[in-house]
Amino acid sequence: MQLGTRWSVGGEPPARIGSAMHAAVRQVEGELLGFDTSTWRWTLTWLEGRAVVELDDGTIIREGHDGEAHIEAAPAD
Repeated sequence: MQLGTRWSVGGEPPARIGSAMHAAVRQVEGELLGFDTSTWRWTLTWLEGRAVVELDDGTIIREGHDGEAHIEAAPAD
């Protein structure tokens, strides 16, 4: 695993992740409207050369072998 970067919710994702990953990040952020996410951040890592993006609430977006983004919902409390 290789650490990439972190950025705030609502900020611009790193350009080096693909368009499918960008769209998935925006989709998840759209579902957070109404929540206070002012301190939440995304963390980008690389696993076997593919992007893995994790939100502070536990939501994970993984780039598949096909280049598509796969969203794993945050675990329920």
